[in-house]
Amino acid sequence: MADPVILIANGDLRLSANQKCWPAQQAMESRIMEAVRGLGCPIERGHPYVEAKQHGFIDSQKYGMEVFRNISPTAPLIVAEAVWQYSHHVLHGLYTHQGRILTVANWSGQWPGLVGMLNLNASLTKAGIPYSTLWSENFDDEFFLGGLKRWLAGERLIHDTSHVKPLSAFRLPREAEDAGRSMAAELRRNKAIMGVFDEGCMGMYNAIIPDELLHSTGVFKERLSQSALYAEMTMTHDDEARAVRAWLDAKGMKFITGPNPETDLTDEQIHEQCKMYIAALRIADDFGCDTIGIQYQQGLKDLAPASDLVEGLLNNVDRPPVTARGDGRILYEGKALPHFNEVDECCGLDALVTNRVWTSLGYDPETTLHDVRWGEPYNGEYAWVFLISGSVPPQHNIGGYAGTTSERQPPMYFKLGGGTVKGISKPGEIVWSRIFIDAGVLRADIGRAKAIELPREETKRRWNLTTPQWPIMHAVCYGITRDQFMARHKSNHIQVAYAPDARAANKALAVKAAMFREMGIEVSVCGTNHGLD
Repeated sequence: MADPVILIANGDLRLSANQKCWPAQQAMESRIMEAVRGLGCPIERGHPYVEAKQHGFIDSQKYGMEVFRNISPTAPLIVAEAVWQYSHHVLHGLYTHQGRILTVANWSGQWPGLVGMLNLNASLTKAGIPYSTLWSENFDDEFFLGGLKRWLAGERLIHDTSHVKPLSAFRLPREAEDAGRSMAAELRRNKAIMGVFDEGCMGMYNAIIPDELLHSTGVFKERLSQSALYAEMTMTHDDEARAVRAWLDAKGMKFITGPNPETDLTDEQIHEQCKMYIAALRIADDFGCDTIGIQYQQGLKDLAPASDLVEGLLNNVDRPPVTARGDGRILYEGKALPHFNEVDECCGLDALVTNRVWTSLGYDPETTLHDVRWGEPYNGEYAWVFLISGSVPPQHNIGGYAGTTSERQPPMYFKLGGGTVKGISKPGEIVWSRIFIDAGVLRADIGRAKAIELPREETKRRWNLTTPQWPIMHAVCYGITRDQFMARHKSNHIQVAYAPDARAANKALAVKAAMFREMGIEVSVCGTNHGLD
């Protein structure tokens, strides 16, 4: 081998997150380097631990460019991820790198490297950058070591994706074809507006749909500013915010509050979130938005409490009423206003389609995205932990509002606090999907799964291994192994929606797939139990 293997570690933009996660990254890197050397190859780090920062991550695009200037363009390159990462910190260097690229993630709920790696992989796919990928819990299993050996020998790793079939391989029911075609035609004819409150959250290059691809579906972006959202909050009357809080209290939603705003959820933080909810609806109405996404993580996080309570309420049909300024008109009355967390536009387009398909079928149209956070087998089935900071509607939780609590966001990421929409997703049949960009084409994977209810102690254990303040879904994907899912999925996010039963879920999947196809999206069906033949 002409060059030693170079290992780099991409990280967060936020100093507190990088410092807290560094020990896990360091331990992971040690195992990877040990494995590479054990296979007879030299390996070295591509950038140092920085004493002043107390971590060794690439933590900005600027620093990433400095790092890549000192890496041989032909060196075999490992991007090791034990944490969440901002893909744009390293995409520039990966664009022009001529050597082989391997992305590697830990398998951990506490340290979300697999979430970060899924985002990076999807960003590389969108960018057309070839790569191989591996994941492991301890970096001593045959899957990891065997794959690493082949990659070091020059082989590009190809994993099993036999669970993926093109939609053209199936015959859709005529009524599904007709319904999908009709709704796609209506969307193109009448068009829809996607409100984007500051594009490009947390380096998620994969989550930005190029305008020319989006426009062909009939959807157009309204680029909005989070500063406008904050300004609208300051103009919202306190009595209106109190009315939203009173409505939630009357529904039985529980807010876990305390006296210290630095560590506790306070009534003042909730009050500001209620103002943000009102402001978001009014701005969406001003611009005629059919779906909106709030970035929050950068910029707004330094001005206001978290947007998560707002996002979950917007995605619920039954939610606190908000009137237009001055005329008493109820905004989006009797409807959800689909919100896509972290301005993931692929989820925004998906949520818009889901809302229309489910509404047309007479099903509850509440939908959300989740992080593909982690998973473990349970009673012979692989039970994923789907978990997201924001956007989960109370309708998805066991007990609805009465089964929903709101807890303070972790201070590491959310210094101004704000409450979540915490709950356990109810058991039931779901349709999952993901829109992504590959080779300049909009594509969608769609499949079936079931949300299951685990014993409370097991749920508590999984919560404690991830982020216990966030809502959780225990999901079993039909006909897809863990490694097949990881090999194929092109995002850290997954979109989910419930159906009344398995038959209804299959019907919804068929109509949604037909609508996607008629919108010009290349559709693949994943797994089994989807009712297609």
